[in-house]
Amino acid sequence: MARSKPSARDALKKLREQRAQLESEEARLRQEAATELGKLLIECGAETIEPAQLRQIVRASMALGIEETLKRIAPA
Repeated sequence: MARSKPSARDALKKLREQRAQLESEEARLRQEAATELGKLLIECGAETIEPAQLRQIVRASMALGIEETLKRIAPA
């Protein structure tokens, strides 16, 4: 007996289930990454930086590029 081809509805249902699983996994991994980065910030003494300032520093560094940022702030 030949198996029938999955319907488009079945494929969409499966896709939505996979998407939900991926979103859940992404949320878990984001939380783990945030914990790792938070620990790193504490180890570096950055707990004294206000969150808005830290956000500004990171965004500026990402826009400029990490290597260029390091060149500008690290002693030569």
